Amino acid sequence: MAGTDDYLRVADAVAADIAAGRLRPGDRLATQRAFARTHGIANSTAHRVYRELARRGLTVGEVGRGTFVRAAQHAPGPALAEPAAPDAGTRVNLELNYPVVPEQAALLAEGMAPLLRPDALDAALRPLGPAGHPAARAAAAALLTRTGFTPDPDRILFAGNGRHAVAGAVAALVPPGGRLGVEAHTYPLVKSIAARIGVTLVPLAMDAHGLRPEAVRAAHRSAPLHAVYLQPTLHNPLGVTMPAPRRVELSDTLRELDLWAVEDAIWSFLDEDPVPAAPGSSAAGPVPPQAGPAAPPPLAALAPERTVLVDSLSKRLAPGLTVGLVLPPAARRDAVASALRSGGWTATGFALEAATRWLADGTVDRIVRAKRRDAAERQALVRRHLDGFAVSADPRSYFAWWELPEGWRAESFLAAAARRGIAVTPGTAFAVAPEGTQGTAPAPHAVRLALAGAPPDLLPYALTTLAAVARGTPEDAFPE
Repeated sequence: MAGTDDYLRVADAVAADIAAGRLRPGDRLATQRAFARTHGIANSTAHRVYRELARRGLTVGEVGRGTFVRAAQHAPGPALAEPAAPDAGTRVNLELNYPVVPEQAALLAEGMAPLLRPDALDAALRPLGPAGHPAARAAAAALLTRTGFTPDPDRILFAGNGRHAVAGAVAALVPPGGRLGVEAHTYPLVKSIAARIGVTLVPLAMDAHGLRPEAVRAAHRSAPLHAVYLQPTLHNPLGVTMPAPRRVELSDTLRELDLWAVEDAIWSFLDEDPVPAAPGSSAAGPVPPQAGPAAPPPLAALAPERTVLVDSLSKRLAPGLTVGLVLPPAARRDAVASALRSGGWTATGFALEAATRWLADGTVDRIVRAKRRDAAERQALVRRHLDGFAVSADPRSYFAWWELPEGWRAESFLAAAARRGIAVTPGTAFAVAPEGTQGTAPAPHAVRLALAGAPPDLLPYALTTLAAVARGTPEDAFPE
């Protein structure tokens, strides 16, 4: 009989079966007791095997339902690829969210051509600090400028990507062991960042207008917060955009409590063009909670001395060559720069030089306009194919939040979708555990649909398939 230390070997064997296709997405694994008997191992070892498979992201499980193989996670393919037939071998990824439009590669190639001259390439390959160079700071400041907000180029710093920008800002504002307030549903990688640098996350209540300032005050009274991280524009995953009065109230709260804010604006590039206002949200259909005019000025305009603004080019351009942007208050610029350097989170010279050229020659603007059109078209498909379900989504965004029908739990729906070759993200990925609960977060019966990764010819198929699953029951989805 195998010893308890052999659980990794057994987990590797199951992982190999999944990779080879002998176990397919949506297949239900045996119960842990039956698995232990089949493999000649102890029940405790089988438990460790199943826990290891879940840790690797290969399986999902739900008490009373079973353990299921997840859909494979593939990077989104190019939008110009040949349409794939929705057969048993097709995988539709609604987890990853990297927008790609047909004209993107050609525009990027055109802007990069001058960079390939030996003299330009030699300069681009030299090391750079987090401050980059004057031309890059000027281009970034122009990118971040909007009505009522003109950032100072000399305050701008550069990170390797958006995640690095967030990590550098949090590390500079919150000491190890400190408390960072976050929206009750937040960007999942913030949880990883906080765990890595030893920061405690404190979930803060939200409503239809976003983060509630009174929730910030209550948490700070309970035990002092050091900072707050939030997404006030096109919140991922809820799609909420905070209106101007709420932003003013929150800015006043930051000053009152002497708190810092990390404002994540990574998806805000999609909100620039006003769209017609839509009626209020209801369970009768997927109506956006915040449609209407473009978002108000950022918090960084209302409370510049308390706010670190972070942004990125990966969604605007492409994930393979990106730059993160950080705009800290003057008083915290050196601390953020130091955090970026010590964390190894600074931008590379080549990426920064390419981005500067794309910003200066209009490439970024042209690609952004195309992605705004693309996002609107994909949201129209959501409204059409998920009509009648409780879906919240801003018509300008690349994601939708789906509160599942009664009887469905997120994990069982995830497994049912995986069985049909469709990957979605459970709401638990965005939920933050309350303090003192040993990492147990609320379990919202919801999933997020990332709309950018699926080829446009397969998105209607995926949405139609998910709608059919949701109209049934878990028992219908997993017949014996």
